[in-house]
Amino acid sequence: MSEKIGIGRAHSKIILMGEHSVIYGFPAIALPLKDIEVVCRIKKAKKKLQFDFYDTLSTAIYAALDYLQIKEKPISYEIVSQVPQKRGMGSSAAVSIAAIRAVFSYFEEDLSDELLEILVNKAEIIAHTNPSGLDAKTCLSDYAIKFIRNIGFETLAIDLNAYLVIADTGIHGHTREAVNKVAKYEESNLPYLTLLGNLTDKVEKAITLKDKVSIGFYMNEAHQALKAIGVSVNKANQLVDLAVANGALGAKMSGGGLGGCIIALVDNEEKAKMISKKLIEEGAVNTWIQKL
Repeated sequence: MSEKIGIGRAHSKIILMGEHSVIYGFPAIALPLKDIEVVCRIKKAKKKLQFDFYDTLSTAIYAALDYLQIKEKPISYEIVSQVPQKRGMGSSAAVSIAAIRAVFSYFEEDLSDELLEILVNKAEIIAHTNPSGLDAKTCLSDYAIKFIRNIGFETLAIDLNAYLVIADTGIHGHTREAVNKVAKYEESNLPYLTLLGNLTDKVEKAITLKDKVSIGFYMNEAHQALKAIGVSVNKANQLVDLAVANGALGAKMSGGGLGGCIIALVDNEEKAKMISKKLIEEGAVNTWIQKL
């Protein structure tokens, strides 16, 4: 008889627009990256798990077992993830979703989308103290998500016939440090944060008009504003400049900054592959291409 295995999957995400300004009440737009996946497998084990509440995966499994009231059940888990950690790609939320789905799959329990989101956010709160919920929402969604703090989420349909190239700088992002840095000089940063908020609104309008040229232009503007508030790094700036020089409609850093990823909007797949190759040659440690 074959061994029983519970399997759970989840996908990644990336911020298109609204980094940092989202903290000050402006909107942010995040995109699901459906081809970049995490898979969790749960199997029977000889002894019960020891939980580490500094570890998102452990916390997510605890949240699922606690809900099912079976914390004593001996299981083991393994994760296979294509999502790099600390790059603004929703690694911890994706891992939590995959793990909770795998636990429910293993114990053959029903898991509604609502319950899954509650359990993921519970795990994220333990691991990250005060998450916005945007990562979890986008990693659970097949659609882009617009988020405004204290107001909530709405889905956006994106059909641009364009491609997003995502490039990993290889440098861990430092979101908390970046957020504190922006807050420290809030008064002088406010004009840039307002600009970032306005650019996000403009991108949302351009998405409905399928105006990818304008979206690219606003992405370039956003990158300059993020540079001005001190959250970009030289490696990200180099990759952004390279993408634009090689025909991207626009490019910017993505996420909290001080490392992490850059994104570039490109109008066809062939060009996206060429830019992707150039970014690797320039020192990006990995790239992905997502159709928009």
